[in-house]
Amino acid sequence: MNYHALYQSGELLRRVREAYRRLAVCDLCPHDCGVNRIKNNQGICGAGLQPKIASAAIHRGEEPPISGTNGSGTIFLSGCSLKCVFCQNFPISQFGNGEVITSSELAVRMLKLQKQRAHNINFVTPTHYLPQILAALWLAIPHGFCLPIVWNSSGYEKVDALQLLDGIVSIYLPDMKYSNDDSAREISSAQDYCRINRSAVTEMLRQVGHLQIDENGIAVKGLIIRHLVLPEGRAGSPEILPWIAKNLGRETHIALMSQYFPAHKAPAMTGMNRPVNHEEYDAAVDALENAGLENGWVQELDEERGAV
Repeated sequence: MNYHALYQSGELLRRVREAYRRLAVCDLCPHDCGVNRIKNNQGICGAGLQPKIASAAIHRGEEPPISGTNGSGTIFLSGCSLKCVFCQNFPISQFGNGEVITSSELAVRMLKLQKQRAHNINFVTPTHYLPQILAALWLAIPHGFCLPIVWNSSGYEKVDALQLLDGIVSIYLPDMKYSNDDSAREISSAQDYCRINRSAVTEMLRQVGHLQIDENGIAVKGLIIRHLVLPEGRAGSPEILPWIAKNLGRETHIALMSQYFPAHKAPAMTGMNRPVNHEEYDAAVDALENAGLENGWVQELDEERGAV
């Protein structure tokens, strides 16, 4: 792993220190809250100084190259820099359910998942805990940690923060949620979403390239973009998918997801208070095909509710 060379050179420790320095006036995500998280103050994401996790376990429900045969070592982090009204994990992302641990304890969880033969360590909603994750990696490496790291994020990220992960993250798994800033602001409380998201995924591609899999079909490096189809075309699939093909390349792997259902606050929001229907999802599939994006995964749509 590239991060072993960064560890040996001292570069990884330098990045740990730089990331923690940014916590003093937190600017890790595009909200730029400016709170002093070293003193355990909290901004929009709800995170303080120590990492907070909801679970750390083998997960088999990710994209096939991520889950593989043994499963992905998935660590769900509490809090989120977005406030999606439909979030299915809202007790974790919005209410902050989870266990506060130290970076040392996070390193132990990573090593435990490695012993359970996970194919990778998959950090879910990790952006606001970037410093603590880097610290955990620095602590885990001397104890034999060697798995690929998956950065499973909302895609609402700052390029200069992502650059601290260059050579550390092997697989980026971001969302591209919206093609319209008004929808992003209304549904996820995200300002200037399109510019920020597109710059972020472009940087991710620069770092890891397109998806590479080994002889067993397991991802070793690269980019997979998730796009969740929303009711009434609110995700803007016909705009996002051609943009990906033109700017990132037709070889980009796309997970086109159909499992939207109105969770959290969505039942009270007009237009978001029902699942995606066949016409809406088929239109997104057509956009995918018309853009020439042939790599990835398309779900089927259950008549009652969502993905099967």
